[in-house]
Amino acid sequence: MSDLITLHRRVMETTTGVVAAVRPGQLALPTPCGEWNLSQLLAHMTGQNHGFAAVARGERSDASVFADRPVDEDPAAGFAASAADVLTAFAEPGVLERGFWLPEIRDGITLPGRIAVGFHFIDYVVHGWDVAASLGVPITFDAEVLAAGVPIAEAVPDDTSRKAAGAAFAPGLDSTPDAAPFDRILRLLGRDPGWS
Repeated sequence: MSDLITLHRRVMETTTGVVAAVRPGQLALPTPCGEWNLSQLLAHMTGQNHGFAAVARGERSDASVFADRPVDEDPAAGFAASAADVLTAFAEPGVLERGFWLPEIRDGITLPGRIAVGFHFIDYVVHGWDVAASLGVPITFDAEVLAAGVPIAEAVPDDTSRKAAGAAFAPGLDSTPDAAPFDRILRLLGRDPGWS
């Protein structure tokens, strides 16, 4: 099995490919992410990429480093630059053993790099699907990515915190252990695979 950094890179490449299809006239489209339209989702994704890149490099600041970065006339280019930033930061030697200061979790917590990279990995599996669903186009992650994603999605707490404003994920939806891995991931993290 490939290592987490390699799998993460594949997730980001696939997601970046879907985002490359976004045109400015589509930014008002609804998404599976609650009340966010496509512009708001991409602003969130772009900000998170830059935030994770900063903390991977050892930056320790407030949550503003993760702030949404509004997209402009070329949303694909802004997202691609942020994806390159996080991929470069995650490629640094020892990143999985490094502590990541995550100011957005419980007023700030330091987590092992392996866990933080896993957070970003699963977030972009789901957000890649969110963008594709908004555009009405397919997205395909390879079987190895999905096999690695299921246990990460299963480890995300599904408690009352998911009902709070600004929660990373909505409450999980019913699923079965024999569901297709991608459907299982989406349902575990509060997404309806049939959303349109």
